[in-house]
Amino acid sequence: MRVIGYVRVSTTKQADSGLSIEAQELKIRQYCDLYELDLIKVIVECESAKNLNRQGIQEAIDLLQLGKAEGLIITKLDRLTRSLKDLSYLLDYLFQKAFLFSVYEHIDTKSANGRLVLNILTSVSQWEREELAERTKEALMIKKAKGEYTGGKAPLGWRVNELGEEVPDEAEQELIAIVRGYRDNRLSYSEIAQKLTEAHFTSRTGNAKFSKSAAKRINDAETTEERARRQELNK
Repeated sequence: MRVIGYVRVSTTKQADSGLSIEAQELKIRQYCDLYELDLIKVIVECESAKNLNRQGIQEAIDLLQLGKAEGLIITKLDRLTRSLKDLSYLLDYLFQKAFLFSVYEHIDTKSANGRLVLNILTSVSQWEREELAERTKEALMIKKAKGEYTGGKAPLGWRVNELGEEVPDEAEQELIAIVRGYRDNRLSYSEIAQKLTEAHFTSRTGNAKFSKSAAKRINDAETTEERARRQELNK
């Protein structure tokens, strides 16, 4: 049986090192030798497996559909796809006639049992990823409610210190107070923006010209007192 090997790494760094690529290709060649499969080509790709819009996997699909090979060999399922939807598509429209072999999972879709195991493994894998994503999201929501730093840019009025903690930014807190003072005096956001520009204030990005929307963002930013109250309520 003529088969194609498919090797994938996620980053350019991994591709440059060659270690992951070489390890995958070695396993594929050993598998072919063991089961007397004719390996006609090994396709190497450096791309995320979030969808099938990848040059390498599309080349493999074309070769299988044209009948130039009868099967595709991968080392692990996540090299092919991380999406249950994409796997279902491949099983329905590609691997009905062509065969899929996975070295580590011992999958051979020539049999009904092999197809069943493939679906189960992929379903479990997707469940694990979604469960992890949900737990991470919940943990970040709790940290945010407590006013703790959750990564990325600190919100307006705050900065991240050398210890990785979110602390008040005195200059921005002062700016929040000024804008709120203007609002107390019934100035519109357009008028406030003009006053900030004329007073030569600068934004976090160094912009010295303020817009109406920028003035509103400053007004809506959280002060140290407001955060303290929120943290107290979430204890």
